[in-house]
Amino acid sequence: MLIRSIVFEEIVRVATQQKKSLAPLSDDLPILESGLDSLCIAVLVASVNDRTGLDPFDHDGETILPVTIGDFIKLYENEPV
Repeated sequence: MLIRSIVFEEIVRVATQQKKSLAPLSDDLPILESGLDSLCIAVLVASVNDRTGLDPFDHDGETILPVTIGDFIKLYENEPV
């Protein structure tokens, strides 16, 4: 499973569904500058969780919130299966 591909596909799908214009996507693009609003980001997290079966935000410990799209991808790539 390629987390990067899933994340990029879901960003485009959510933006299209919510009628948002996206900035050119790259790993170093800040999520808040991507064109997605907070609702879109919540939908994105839920859809990536559903597709991967992973949830890096469901821990007792402290999760560092991602700033860039690359940070978001790494959260899922580093999540134990």
